[in-house]
Amino acid sequence: MPEKDTIVSTKTKYTGIFLFKDFYRFCYDWLIDETNLLISEDKYTEKLEGDSKNIDIQWTGIRKVTDYFKFEVKVLFRILGLTNVEISKNNTKIKTNKGSVEVKVKGTLIRDWQGKFESNAFQKFLRSIYEKWVIPSRIDQFEEKLIKDCDEFLSQAKAYLDLEGKH
Repeated sequence: MPEKDTIVSTKTKYTGIFLFKDFYRFCYDWLIDETNLLISEDKYTEKLEGDSKNIDIQWTGIRKVTDYFKFEVKVLFRILGLTNVEISKNNTKIKTNKGSVEVKVKGTLIRDWQGKFESNAFQKFLRSIYEKWVIPSRIDQFEEKLIKDCDEFLSQAKAYLDLEGKH
């Protein structure tokens, strides 16, 4: 059984004007381009409430870092009260969206993801020695990288939304 440690769990919120499909594409592309994660969409639900909709999206991103370490990043989007609006920009009417967005990110470092140290109690004992005495600095290094990637993704998503809202 691989060892999974949640290293970072954080979120950001935004309420205002943004184009949902562009924000979705920006987040997806950024994660693939900047973190090399393989992204799968585990959930996408829309609920209509009058003229607005609520959307829940869940992505899982996985990246094999070494034969021993793997990154897993879960991203949850909750969009509430998404409505279509029209705004004026440079005397031109633009169709966009308005609503509230919450983005949660959870980064997990998976150790021994292939289960090589799982065959018996002695192997598990060897893994604990390996992790405690041989590779503790590598573990720290990968934890820091995972935290940095997750924090940077949230910063980029927030910056994108802040920029979009300043029409």
